[in-house]
Amino acid sequence: MRVYELARDLGLESKDVLARVQELGIEAKTASSGVSDDDAALIRLSYDEEKAPPAASVAAAAPPVVVVPEVPAELVVEEEEEEAPKAKGKGRDHRRGVEPEAPQPRRAVTVPEGITVQELSDLIRRPVGLIVRELVTRGRMAGATQPMPTDLLPAVGEAMGYDITVSKAVAAAPEPEAPAPKRKRDFGDAAATLVRRPPVVTVMGHVDHGKTQLLDSIRRANVVAGEAGGITQHIGAYQAQVGDHKITFIDTPGHEAFTSLRARGAEITDIVVLVVAANDGVMPQTVEAINHAKAAGVPIVVAINKMDLPTANPHNVRAQLTEHGLVVEELGGDVISVEVSGLTGAGVERLLEYLDLIAELENYSANPSVPASGTVIEAQLETGRGPIATVIVQRGTLHRGDAIVAGAVAGRVRAMFDERGDAVEEAGPSAPVLVMGWDDVPQAGDFFEAAEDDRAARVLAVARQDAMRVEDLVTPSAAQRLTALLEDLRTADDAELPIIVKADAHGSLEAIREAVAKIRREAGSITIIHTAVGGITENDVLLAETTNSIVFGFNVRPDAKARKAAEKAGIEIRTYRIIYELLDDIEAILVGRLAPSEVETILGSAEVRAIFRAPRYGTIAGCYVTEGEIVRGAKVRLVRNGVVVHDGVIASVRRFKDDVRSVAAGFECGIAFESFRDIKERDVIEAYEVREVART
Repeated sequence: MRVYELARDLGLESKDVLARVQELGIEAKTASSGVSDDDAALIRLSYDEEKAPPAASVAAAAPPVVVVPEVPAELVVEEEEEEAPKAKGKGRDHRRGVEPEAPQPRRAVTVPEGITVQELSDLIRRPVGLIVRELVTRGRMAGATQPMPTDLLPAVGEAMGYDITVSKAVAAAPEPEAPAPKRKRDFGDAAATLVRRPPVVTVMGHVDHGKTQLLDSIRRANVVAGEAGGITQHIGAYQAQVGDHKITFIDTPGHEAFTSLRARGAEITDIVVLVVAANDGVMPQTVEAINHAKAAGVPIVVAINKMDLPTANPHNVRAQLTEHGLVVEELGGDVISVEVSGLTGAGVERLLEYLDLIAELENYSANPSVPASGTVIEAQLETGRGPIATVIVQRGTLHRGDAIVAGAVAGRVRAMFDERGDAVEEAGPSAPVLVMGWDDVPQAGDFFEAAEDDRAARVLAVARQDAMRVEDLVTPSAAQRLTALLEDLRTADDAELPIIVKADAHGSLEAIREAVAKIRREAGSITIIHTAVGGITENDVLLAETTNSIVFGFNVRPDAKARKAAEKAGIEIRTYRIIYELLDDIEAILVGRLAPSEVETILGSAEVRAIFRAPRYGTIAGCYVTEGEIVRGAKVRLVRNGVVVHDGVIASVRRFKDDVRSVAAGFECGIAFESFRDIKERDVIEAYEVREVART
């Protein structure tokens, strides 16, 4: 039986029962952990003992001299000890759950009054659970961190094979350990004003592993019976019902949307569902999703999808996940995994139960009685309705007619709709709604809030617009960011260098990881945020922006989108052809210095669209220049799927039949390399120049 199922039977909250389980010394890491029938009986008994009338009230009506309840138990112990030799050590004492043995001399132990159950367990080398059982059978209850009842110490010791003498030196009983603080968003509201809110869940995973299909299955499972249209429109988020509670799903699956929201400061996701296909296992984008979720610091639930396929192998998936730091409960970890089928809907209800369980344990809450604030998930200009935006309320309640402002865009809520297209009058914490009435289209990831009136909203929007304009003017460049990072690394007492590493092959990647792990400095450390095989993408830049990392590439190149995103965000991307140079630079950065280095400038790039053969030049690439210009005699690299396959010099550039010195963006040309012929369609040719600059 799982802990949360036992809690449901007892009519208690899962987190309270989990705390009791751990007090009793029973191994259970989460509320979805399983407990044996014997342990379940012990847990029930511990609650039954609490419900029983206290011994003091029974004794109050008795004569002045009474026999305490523990005495009969002690007499029974002695009688059983006398009968034990007759049994010759066979059979089992079911009352105490220990094997009777031939009597042996008991060891004498002196313990201080107030010794805890855990301390006694360590002293006499007996399991905590066994000591707790002995206490419960004698009508007392004490958790691992609570003091042993002094009057029961001799009897419990006798049952364990020890003669325990209690020292009268009073030791202060340690206070029960306070539960670890739960991760939750804090708006500074008083605890009395907070109420439970639905968790906000994002689904992530590798392409074609069934993220959208799983979301559709969850949506179908929550359509009211007999409802004709079901979900009538896509608004970017919707809510599912689990018993009396709701769960909000962001319906833009993929870590791209998740990270782009985080890059803009929208820490809205509470739980990540990682979808892994049971037939494919862990794939490159799965690893990316894991690292993005870890960087956000949110709980992860693994949904092992496509269990309806004959080639499904969930055990292989769980084993592969351990290689990336996700150890599921079935393998002794604390990460919940659920086997599901987005096609048939099998396992979906259990997945929803687990999400609701995490929400209960994490205690997600918000104040619904203040002006609304939250985050814009999607926004667009729609014919007939004007600027619209899907928002998720994080605090307060949004009403129709409220003046609102998101980023630098003001507005008034003229109408609100849920995912079924129904008009709603108000939306509380974690509710997703489509809002009409904006003056312009806000940006996804913008923080919105309700204002006092239209004038206040517009004043706030103008002030934010001015602040954003100033911020754009002072956005630091990659060089400025690196200089600031070097200064921090030089002066900080506990410096940390976060890095992202991309390489051309798994062998190279492993060699770099192992070498980086050996780089040390006093009061300094390197944190590898993400590693993967392949070219540097826009997602890598987004992750670098949210984690303030440097991107290192070995024998790989950033694509055009990644370069533009890095330039806009001021992210440092450093690429290398020799591993030792990469490692030397990482070590130099960690100690706050960077030796004189070569800086390259991209002159232009072209896409190969056709291949020609010529007697004089061998292979000629028919290209379209996409940016900058291609110059004859320039250094050039050939990039295939983000990986550098050749680095050399341009031998010839031709326009039609003429040799030309250069070709600008927007024109076609033929390009030939010196001593290289392995060119394929869709390869990218980068022309560049290198100059040496000194950095400190």
